[in-house]
Amino acid sequence: HQRLNEELHHIVDDYNEFKERINEQKQNSQSYTLIEQIDQWEKVSIEKIKQKAKDSREMIIGSLQTCINDVETKFNDLNKQIQQLQIQNDFNEINLNYLRNQLRKITEELKHPSNISIQEDPQSFISDISIILSKKPKLHKWKENGITVAGANGRGQQLNQLNDAEGIYIDENKNIFIADYENHRIVEWKYNGKEGQIIAGGNDKGNRMDQLNEPTNIIVDQQNHSIIIAEQGNRRVVQWLNQKQQILIDNIDCFGLAMDKNGFLYVSDWKTHEVRRWKIGEYYNEAIVVAGGNGEGDELSQLNYPTFIFVDEDQSVYVSDSFNHRVMKWRKDAKEGIVVAGGNDQGRNLNQLSEPQGVIVDDLGQIYVADYGNHRVMRWCEEKDEGEIVVGENGEGNQSNQLNLPTGLCFDHEGNLYVVDWGNDRIQKFEIVVKNFIPKYILFLPSSNKEPSFLIWDKNDDANLRFVTASANLRAYIFGAIIQSILLEEPNPSCTQCSDIEQSVRII
Repeated sequence: HQRLNEELHHIVDDYNEFKERINEQKQNSQSYTLIEQIDQWEKVSIEKIKQKAKDSREMIIGSLQTCINDVETKFNDLNKQIQQLQIQNDFNEINLNYLRNQLRKITEELKHPSNISIQEDPQSFISDISIILSKKPKLHKWKENGITVAGANGRGQQLNQLNDAEGIYIDENKNIFIADYENHRIVEWKYNGKEGQIIAGGNDKGNRMDQLNEPTNIIVDQQNHSIIIAEQGNRRVVQWLNQKQQILIDNIDCFGLAMDKNGFLYVSDWKTHEVRRWKIGEYYNEAIVVAGGNGEGDELSQLNYPTFIFVDEDQSVYVSDSFNHRVMKWRKDAKEGIVVAGGNDQGRNLNQLSEPQGVIVDDLGQIYVADYGNHRVMRWCEEKDEGEIVVGENGEGNQSNQLNLPTGLCFDHEGNLYVVDWGNDRIQKFEIVVKNFIPKYILFLPSSNKEPSFLIWDKNDDANLRFVTASANLRAYIFGAIIQSILLEEPNPSCTQCSDIEQSVRII
């Protein structure tokens, strides 16, 4: 009995010890440490939010102040012109209209200094914001009549013919690379060439390494002399490198291809209704789904027969969601996309698309899409309710101002637009509309290079002409516009009046 009492005492002691531990936990528990961590997180988060808000305010204030300073400078210049006219007392209705227009422009610029908006990141627990500062986009125009630069010799397999071409690529020399779908080959048409040359495939339809089967799209890497090809018929993506072939990805119902600035390869799979991404050289690893992947459908998280794709500098993926008659934008790591073109059922109104194909996004975020079923190319600006027709507003046909089921799109370095006119088995080039002017003043600057640097402007023009570095194929920028074809000899470094210059400057 005494032994049992001792054991009971031990149990009571253990009980009391455990009870003390519980009380200690209540009074000085580990939860206080966790709460301290939460407090610290709260403090740091609030500081980050305050700093972000402070930086954003400063950015907006700085941008607005810059705009006000610019407006004030223009206003002072205008005031000097008015005073000069008053002193000379020699003016007419044309002078007054000019002054009215200038004053109206300055007033409008003060009212609407720039497109400033706040963009939230909904993916974060605490929505991050960023200030978007952008000038009003310069809307380029193209000539109504296209120039045939490949094909148009009937449907066939001769070197001067095409057969249901799909994707296209233009290099710096304006050579054209074409995925010649039904001819199971990739052809290159040299600039101003009368026929193409086969650079991949062309050995009949098949699945041998030297054969292609229904190629839909291409990526050309001229530095490495390689071509990446999406083969719809062979369900694979292959690389041709100096006439050596390698399968990069197989067992994929591929259509569109794109590569981002980091070398990641993007492929659209029309059968699984998704776009996947691979790291360069690691195609054996499982890909990451970056758009779609939630089955066929028309929800924002779904796609229905994705074809051509485009990836911008932020790694956002634009997808021609063909059977949903829309173009979707999927931001990096997003769980769903947003509609940036179409999405209002199939139709030919300006807010509609019909089985869109080729898609390109320019530096200003303007979206160009081949409106396949409507025989036209459309331009959409984000957050706009409708697009506008760029080329092909004359209905289906084979005239120079018509298209027939356009597919691939591409721009050359001058801004000319190339369209794969699928139904007419030809490639059409639409030249960009340019404006000509002759600069009044040119300032040559000393340069260590053989080619001089210089500044050009016209004091009678309100255009703000920027610093230019001369090169073999000269380009300069006026608010993002390209200036070309300045053919001048360098005089002594000085500010020279260009009264004797006959060569005009082409402004895009």
